[in-house]
Amino acid sequence: MAAPAPNTISTDTNGLPLAVILTGGNGNDATQPVPLIEAIGPTRGKSGRPRSKPRIVQADRGYDHDKYREMLHAKGIRTRIARRGEPHGSGLGVTRCAVERTLALLHWFRRLRIRWERRSEIHEAFLHLGCALICWRRLEQIS
Repeated sequence: MAAPAPNTISTDTNGLPLAVILTGGNGNDATQPVPLIEAIGPTRGKSGRPRSKPRIVQADRGYDHDKYREMLHAKGIRTRIARRGEPHGSGLGVTRCAVERTLALLHWFRRLRIRWERRSEIHEAFLHLGCALICWRRLEQIS
């Protein structure tokens, strides 16, 4: 059996996937916040210029590194990243549940739960298709 493919995902506060990156199984996901932020396209909302970057990035303790904090601050993005060694209760668990819920929704798709494809392009295509289906189902619930 093939191992699950590690995915790095960015969502909005409601759990809709904004960007997803397929990472290697032996790599650290903490090196991916800047490419993940750059993968987010412009989002429309209020009238005016579309927003091309998030106002704030929230992450768990796995992303706790000053180098990546400084890179995000240089781009004008505030960070709320939990620090290692500090007790829980920072409140990030309340807002991080949107990302965990989206990952759980992606695991509903059998082809994404366990990676059977040898080529990463095929698995990444299924990953993007799964994100599109999650967005489609959320739109069906709204209307």
